Parts: sequence; C-alpha cells; structure tokens
Amino acid sequence: MASDLPENYEARPEPFQFIVDVPTDWQDTQVLHARIGNYLTIVRQDRNSPDWYLGSVTDEEGRVLKAPLHFLTPGRKYVAEIYRDGKNADWKSNPYDIEIDKRLVDSAGILTLRLAPGGGQAIRFKPATEEEIQGLK
Repeated sequence: MASDLPENYEARPEPFQFIVDVPTDWQDTQVLHARIGNYLTIVRQDRNSPDWYLGSVTDEEGRVLKAPLHFLTPGRKYVAEIYRDGKNADWKSNPYDIEIDKRLVDSAGILTLRLAPGGGQAIRFKPATEEEIQGLK
C-alpha cells in the first residue's frame, strides 16, 4: 500500500523503491520504540531471506531516536539502505524532502534516526557482499 497521488511517485520514483523491495511475509517482528500517538519504530525480518526492514514514524513533533541493531546476526556486515527525512523536511511545508543513502552496519551498531515533524525513516538491511564491504568502507 502506498499513500499519495501516483503522479507524486512518478515525479520522484527513487523513494518508491523501498515499497517495491519490502516483502509482506514476516519471520520476526520487534518493536524498538513506541509511545502511542507519538512515535513508533518496528523492525521486521523477511520470512524468505536474511533481510530486515525498519520503519519509524513520528507525530507532528520532530524527534531523534537511537535504534540499536541487536536484531542483526552477530559477526555479519549488512548494507543499510536508508530512506530518511531531508534536513528541511516537514509534513506541512516540505513533505518531499527525502535523502537516500547506504552504509555498512553490524549488530553492535546504533543508528540515530532523525525524524522530521510528521516524518519517518525506512531502512532495508541486507547482508553485505565482499564488494559492498570494500566499496562502502
């Protein structure tokens, strides 16, 4: 399910890739942060692969949350494909300010999630290949 008008996705298809990639059958679900009506961060593992997916949302208040990556397999490197609010994102005045990047992470890491007012973050964690490990160092 994707919310918004189709023409907005056609104008900026890059962020839509996360929705294309995300599976619908889960092996595991964990809640990292939650305060009803305020914010929520959930991670889920795909039933058919070692990939994990994180989704974090906030209410009209911007906030910073720390996400420990303890759910990832210890001793394994992952590529985190991060879809996050841009520096000037705001649900009312600038809802399409989005940044997309990749970085190497592991189970000992902690990611800082900066959520714009009314915003969120989505991350796909997939096991890194040797080429990715060398290229993202």
